[in-house]
Amino acid sequence: MNWILLIIGGLFEVAFTYCIGRAKDSTGNEMYLWYLGFLVSVTISMGLLIKATSTLPLGTAYAVWSGIGAVGTVLMGIFFFKEPTDFWRIFFIMTLIGSIVGLKAVSSH
Repeated sequence: MNWILLIIGGLFEVAFTYCIGRAKDSTGNEMYLWYLGFLVSVTISMGLLIKATSTLPLGTAYAVWSGIGAVGTVLMGIFFFKEPTDFWRIFFIMTLIGSIVGLKAVSSH
């Protein structure tokens, strides 16, 4: 169950970076709503990470959580913020995904 919470927490990490990206492109009340979304998302993300580490090794949980956030944020940047794609970006995203899966596979929990 804590692996599922960790994955959801990683997705909320992607959500808070999305909110930052949208806030910087907004003004007025809309900007403040995006910052509120950031605060809510970061709170949920960190809370789920803390819960997951009650049974998962801290180093593994943090690496998986931040890896999900990193991969998700790069993909979000590509799809929503028109960031560039090239062979090396995709290659290194794939190696990061492989590392996340590998950490999960060798974890004792």
